[in-house]
Amino acid sequence: MENVKTTEEREVLSFRLGKEEYAISILKVQEIRGYEAPTRLASAPDYIKGIINLRGAIVPIVDMRIKFGVGEPSYDSFTVVIILNIAQHVIGMVVDSVSDVVTLTDDQIRPAPEMGSTMETDCLLGLGTLGERMLILLDIDKLMQSEELGLIAALPRAA
Repeated sequence: MENVKTTEEREVLSFRLGKEEYAISILKVQEIRGYEAPTRLASAPDYIKGIINLRGAIVPIVDMRIKFGVGEPSYDSFTVVIILNIAQHVIGMVVDSVSDVVTLTDDQIRPAPEMGSTMETDCLLGLGTLGERMLILLDIDKLMQSEELGLIAALPRAA
């Protein structure tokens, strides 16, 4: 029998933070909403914008533009909140805009280069290439569960 190489496909949601385009697994996305001003929490880090009540669930809102230090965050009709379901917790992630859902094959994904970056490299899955487009693939589970963010440990589990 011949060795048949199977090509694994990965569906990702692409979004913009500043001038860069990022992508996360579509399986982690619960919904996409327009930005609404959250209730601010005292003594929370500046990248945690606050909390919203989403159909009875209290959801923390993290502004990834502030977290990664990309661009000047503005809140307008294009600002989007991606509602994520991470380790049975619901978290909102503010981004500049959502681009589209893309299917990447293994041969379109390159390993992430080693670099001194503001983002922990263990949260990078690699770089996705689509023609001239370059997508920075994030491991959103690792990122949201990192000690630095400290979100998951402090949250009640979603129902």
